[in-house]
Amino acid sequence: MDFLDLNNKKILVLGTANRKSVAFQTARVLEEAGAQVIYSVRSPERAESVRKLVGDAPIYVCDVERQEEIDDLRDKVAEEQGEIHGLLHSIAFADYSEGWLPFHETPRKAFLQAVDISCFSFIALANAFKECINPETGSMVTVSISTTRMAAENYGYMAPVKAALDSSICFLAKSFSHFSKVRFNAVCPGLLKTSASAGIPGYVDSYLFAEKATLRKEAVQTAEVANVAAFLLSPRSSGMNSQRVVLDAGMETNYFDNEIIGAQ
Repeated sequence: MDFLDLNNKKILVLGTANRKSVAFQTARVLEEAGAQVIYSVRSPERAESVRKLVGDAPIYVCDVERQEEIDDLRDKVAEEQGEIHGLLHSIAFADYSEGWLPFHETPRKAFLQAVDISCFSFIALANAFKECINPETGSMVTVSISTTRMAAENYGYMAPVKAALDSSICFLAKSFSHFSKVRFNAVCPGLLKTSASAGIPGYVDSYLFAEKATLRKEAVQTAEVANVAAFLLSPRSSGMNSQRVVLDAGMETNYFDNEIIGAQ
Protein backbone atom coordinates (compact mmCIF):
# COMPACT_ATOMS: atom_id res chain seq x y z
CA MET A 1 0.00 0.00 0.00
CA ASP A 2 1.24 3.49 -0.90
CA PHE A 3 0.57 5.05 2.49
CA LEU A 4 1.77 8.54 1.56
CA ASP A 5 -0.25 8.54 -1.67
CA LEU A 6 2.65 10.18 -3.50
CA ASN A 7 2.99 7.81 -6.42
CA ASN A 8 3.60 9.84 -9.61
CA LYS A 9 3.11 13.11 -7.72
CA LYS A 10 5.55 15.83 -8.75
CA ILE A 11 7.36 17.61 -5.92
CA LEU A 12 9.69 20.58 -6.37
CA VAL A 13 12.56 20.45 -3.87
CA LEU A 14 14.66 23.58 -3.35
CA GLY A 15 17.90 23.65 -1.39
CA THR A 16 19.71 20.38 -2.02
CA ALA A 17 23.40 20.86 -1.22
CA ASN A 18 24.81 17.41 -0.49
CA ARG A 19 23.90 14.02 0.96
CA LYS A 20 23.55 15.43 4.48
CA SER A 21 21.06 18.16 3.58
CA VAL A 22 17.42 17.96 4.66
CA ALA A 23 16.37 18.64 1.07
CA PHE A 24 18.30 15.70 -0.35
CA GLN A 25 17.20 13.23 2.30
CA THR A 26 13.57 14.33 1.94
CA ALA A 27 13.86 13.85 -1.82
CA ARG A 28 15.04 10.29 -1.22
CA VAL A 29 11.99 9.55 0.93
CA LEU A 30 9.71 11.09 -1.69
CA GLU A 31 11.26 9.02 -4.45
CA GLU A 32 10.97 5.84 -2.40
CA ALA A 33 7.25 6.64 -2.11
CA GLY A 34 6.98 6.90 -5.89
CA ALA A 35 7.05 10.69 -6.26
CA GLN A 36 8.78 12.43 -9.12
CA VAL A 37 11.24 14.90 -7.61
CA ILE A 38 12.20 18.10 -9.41
CA TYR A 39 15.28 19.81 -8.02
CA SER A 40 16.16 23.49 -7.86
CA VAL A 41 19.58 24.69 -6.71
CA ARG A 42 21.18 28.10 -6.41
CA SER A 43 23.96 27.97 -9.02
CA PRO A 44 25.26 26.07 -12.05
CA GLU A 45 28.17 24.85 -9.93
CA ARG A 46 25.77 23.41 -7.36
CA ALA A 47 23.77 21.80 -10.15
CA GLU A 48 26.89 19.95 -11.32
CA SER A 49 27.59 18.54 -7.86
CA VAL A 50 23.94 17.62 -7.23
CA ARG A 51 23.74 15.88 -10.61
CA LYS A 52 26.14 13.27 -9.23
CA LEU A 53 23.60 12.51 -6.48
CA VAL A 54 20.31 12.55 -8.37
CA GLY A 55 21.13 11.04 -11.74
CA ASP A 56 18.69 11.96 -14.49
CA ALA A 57 16.20 13.85 -12.33
CA PRO A 58 15.35 17.38 -13.55
CA ILE A 59 17.57 20.07 -12.04
CA TYR A 60 16.93 23.79 -12.42
CA VAL A 61 19.02 26.74 -11.28
CA CYS A 62 17.40 29.52 -9.26
CA ASP A 63 19.01 32.15 -7.06
CA VAL A 64 16.08 33.09 -4.83
CA GLU A 65 17.55 36.55 -4.21
CA ARG A 66 16.56 37.37 -7.79
CA GLN A 67 12.84 37.59 -8.54
CA GLU A 68 13.48 37.14 -12.25
CA GLU A 69 15.09 33.77 -11.57
CA ILE A 70 12.12 32.68 -9.45
CA ASP A 71 9.79 33.65 -12.29
CA ASP A 72 11.98 31.83 -14.79
CA LEU A 73 11.98 28.72 -12.60
CA ARG A 74 8.19 28.78 -12.50
CA ASP A 75 7.92 29.19 -16.26
CA LYS A 76 10.34 26.36 -16.99
CA VAL A 77 8.80 23.96 -14.49
CA ALA A 78 5.29 24.72 -15.76
CA GLU A 79 6.32 24.21 -19.38
CA GLU A 80 8.52 21.15 -18.94
CA GLN A 81 6.98 19.39 -15.92
CA GLY A 82 3.38 20.54 -15.83
CA GLU A 83 1.40 20.70 -12.60
CA ILE A 84 3.24 20.06 -9.35
CA HIS A 85 1.72 18.67 -6.16
CA GLY A 86 4.16 19.94 -3.58
CA LEU A 87 7.06 22.30 -2.89
CA LEU A 88 9.78 21.92 -0.27
CA HIS A 89 11.63 25.09 0.72
CA SER A 90 14.83 24.06 2.47
CA ILE A 91 16.79 27.26 2.03
CA ALA A 92 18.55 29.37 4.63
CA PHE A 93 21.59 31.60 4.67
CA ALA A 94 23.34 33.86 7.14
CA ASP A 95 26.58 35.77 6.60
CA TYR A 96 28.85 35.16 9.57
CA SER A 97 31.94 36.41 7.77
CA GLU A 98 32.43 39.12 10.41
CA GLY A 99 32.56 36.47 13.10
CA TRP A 100 30.41 36.22 16.21
CA LEU A 101 28.83 39.50 17.27
CA PRO A 102 26.38 40.32 20.06
CA PHE A 103 22.83 40.40 18.67
CA HIS A 104 22.53 44.17 19.06
CA GLU A 105 25.55 44.58 16.75
CA THR A 106 24.00 42.54 13.93
CA PRO A 107 24.98 44.12 10.59
CA ARG A 108 21.93 45.53 8.81
CA LYS A 109 23.01 44.18 5.42
CA ALA A 110 23.57 40.67 6.76
CA PHE A 111 20.24 40.61 8.61
CA LEU A 112 18.22 41.80 5.63
CA GLN A 113 19.95 39.33 3.31
CA ALA A 114 19.15 36.50 5.72
CA VAL A 115 15.48 37.57 5.80
CA ASP A 116 15.38 37.73 2.01
CA ILE A 117 16.92 34.29 1.42
CA SER A 118 15.62 32.39 4.45
CA CYS A 119 12.12 33.83 4.76
CA PHE A 120 10.90 36.03 1.93
CA SER A 121 11.98 33.50 -0.69
CA PHE A 122 9.28 31.13 0.60
CA ILE A 123 6.66 33.83 0.14
CA ALA A 124 7.98 34.69 -3.32
CA LEU A 125 8.03 31.05 -4.40
CA ALA A 126 4.51 30.45 -3.11
CA ASN A 127 3.24 33.44 -5.09
CA ALA A 128 5.10 32.41 -8.22
CA PHE A 129 3.82 28.82 -8.14
CA LYS A 130 0.24 29.53 -7.07
CA GLU A 131 -1.07 28.68 -10.55
CA CYS A 132 1.22 25.67 -10.99
CA ILE A 133 0.42 23.65 -7.87
CA ASN A 134 -2.59 21.38 -7.57
CA PRO A 135 -5.28 23.57 -5.91
CA GLU A 136 -6.97 20.65 -4.14
CA THR A 137 -4.11 18.64 -2.63
CA GLY A 138 -1.09 20.93 -3.02
CA SER A 139 1.28 21.30 -0.08
CA MET A 140 4.15 23.72 0.54
CA VAL A 141 6.57 22.95 3.35
CA THR A 142 9.47 24.92 4.75
CA VAL A 143 12.24 23.98 7.18
CA SER A 144 12.46 26.05 10.36
CA ILE A 145 13.93 25.38 13.82
CA SER A 146 12.48 23.84 16.97
CA THR A 147 12.26 27.12 18.87
CA THR A 148 12.83 30.77 18.07
CA ARG A 149 12.40 31.81 21.70
CA MET A 150 15.66 30.37 23.03
CA ALA A 151 18.31 33.08 22.75
CA ALA A 152 21.27 30.92 21.76
CA GLU A 153 24.09 33.43 21.43
CA ASN A 154 26.01 31.54 18.77
CA TYR A 155 22.92 31.27 16.54
CA GLY A 156 22.92 35.05 16.33
CA TYR A 157 20.21 36.67 14.28
CA MET A 158 18.89 33.58 12.51
CA ALA A 159 16.32 32.78 15.21
CA PRO A 160 14.43 36.07 14.61
CA VAL A 161 14.62 35.36 10.88
CA LYS A 162 13.16 31.89 11.40
CA ALA A 163 10.47 33.44 13.61
CA ALA A 164 9.44 35.53 10.63
CA LEU A 165 9.38 32.37 8.51
CA ASP A 166 7.20 30.60 11.08
CA SER A 167 4.73 33.47 11.07
CA SER A 168 4.71 33.53 7.27
CA ILE A 169 3.22 30.04 7.02
CA CYS A 170 0.11 31.25 8.85
CA PHE A 171 -0.37 34.22 6.57
CA LEU A 172 0.34 32.20 3.42
CA ALA A 173 -2.17 29.56 4.48
CA LYS A 174 -4.80 32.24 5.05
CA SER A 175 -4.08 34.02 1.76
CA PHE A 176 -4.23 30.83 -0.29
CA SER A 177 -7.43 29.69 1.44
CA HIS A 178 -9.36 32.31 -0.52
CA PHE A 179 -8.78 30.48 -3.80
CA SER A 180 -7.41 27.00 -3.08
CA LYS A 181 -6.87 24.23 -0.55
CA VAL A 182 -3.08 24.43 -0.78
CA ARG A 183 -1.55 23.89 2.67
CA PHE A 184 1.48 25.49 4.31
CA ASN A 185 3.41 23.88 7.15
CA ALA A 186 6.88 23.88 8.66
CA VAL A 187 9.02 21.06 9.95
CA CYS A 188 11.03 22.38 12.90
CA PRO A 189 13.98 20.23 13.97
CA GLY A 190 16.31 20.60 16.89
CA LEU A 191 20.02 20.85 16.23
CA LEU A 192 21.15 18.80 13.24
CA LYS A 193 24.55 17.67 12.02
CA THR A 194 24.63 19.18 8.52
CA SER A 195 27.21 20.94 6.38
CA ALA A 196 25.29 24.20 6.73
CA SER A 197 25.26 24.06 10.52
CA ALA A 198 29.00 23.43 10.57
CA GLY A 199 29.49 27.03 9.48
CA ILE A 200 27.82 28.47 12.58
CA PRO A 201 30.36 29.58 15.20
CA GLY A 202 30.28 27.33 18.26
CA TYR A 203 27.60 25.08 16.80
CA VAL A 204 29.33 21.81 17.65
CA ASP A 205 29.33 22.58 21.38
CA SER A 206 25.64 23.46 21.24
CA TYR A 207 24.90 20.30 19.29
CA LEU A 208 26.64 18.11 21.86
CA PHE A 209 24.78 19.81 24.71
CA ALA A 210 21.45 19.45 22.90
CA GLU A 211 22.14 15.75 22.45
CA LYS A 212 22.54 15.36 26.22
CA ALA A 213 19.33 17.30 26.79
CA THR A 214 17.12 15.04 24.66
CA LEU A 215 15.12 12.39 26.43
CA ARG A 216 16.81 9.63 24.46
CA LYS A 217 20.31 11.15 24.77
CA GLU A 218 20.59 11.13 21.00
CA ALA A 219 20.28 14.11 18.68
CA VAL A 220 17.59 14.39 16.04
CA GLN A 221 18.70 12.79 12.78
CA THR A 222 18.27 14.44 9.40
CA ALA A 223 16.51 11.31 8.14
CA GLU A 224 13.86 11.80 10.84
CA VAL A 225 13.26 15.34 9.65
CA ALA A 226 13.01 14.10 6.06
CA ASN A 227 10.33 11.58 7.04
CA VAL A 228 8.16 14.29 8.58
CA ALA A 229 8.73 16.69 5.69
CA ALA A 230 7.62 14.00 3.23
CA PHE A 231 4.53 13.34 5.33
CA LEU A 232 3.63 17.04 5.34
CA LEU A 233 4.02 17.13 1.56
CA SER A 234 1.72 14.16 1.17
CA PRO A 235 -2.10 14.03 1.07
CA ARG A 236 -1.94 11.97 4.28
CA SER A 237 -1.40 15.20 6.21
CA SER A 238 -4.44 16.84 4.61
CA GLY A 239 -5.82 18.01 7.96
CA MET A 240 -2.67 19.90 8.83
CA ASN A 241 -2.37 23.51 7.76
CA SER A 242 -0.54 26.51 9.19
CA GLN A 243 1.36 24.26 11.62
CA ARG A 244 4.86 23.94 13.05
CA VAL A 245 5.84 20.32 13.63
CA VAL A 246 8.65 20.23 16.18
CA LEU A 247 11.21 17.42 16.19
CA ASP A 248 13.54 17.81 19.15
CA ALA A 249 13.48 14.30 20.69
CA GLY A 250 11.81 15.75 23.78
CA MET A 251 14.52 18.32 24.52
CA GLU A 252 12.08 21.11 25.39
CA THR A 253 10.66 19.01 28.23
CA ASN A 254 14.02 17.96 29.64
CA TYR A 255 15.90 21.13 30.61
CA PHE A 256 16.10 20.04 34.24
CA ASP A 257 17.45 16.57 33.57
CA ASN A 258 19.31 15.32 36.66
CA GLU A 259 22.40 14.32 34.67
CA ILE A 260 22.71 17.80 33.20
CA ILE A 261 22.15 19.55 36.51
CA GLY A 262 24.56 17.24 38.28
CA ALA A 263 27.30 17.96 35.79
CA GLN A 264 27.33 21.66 36.69
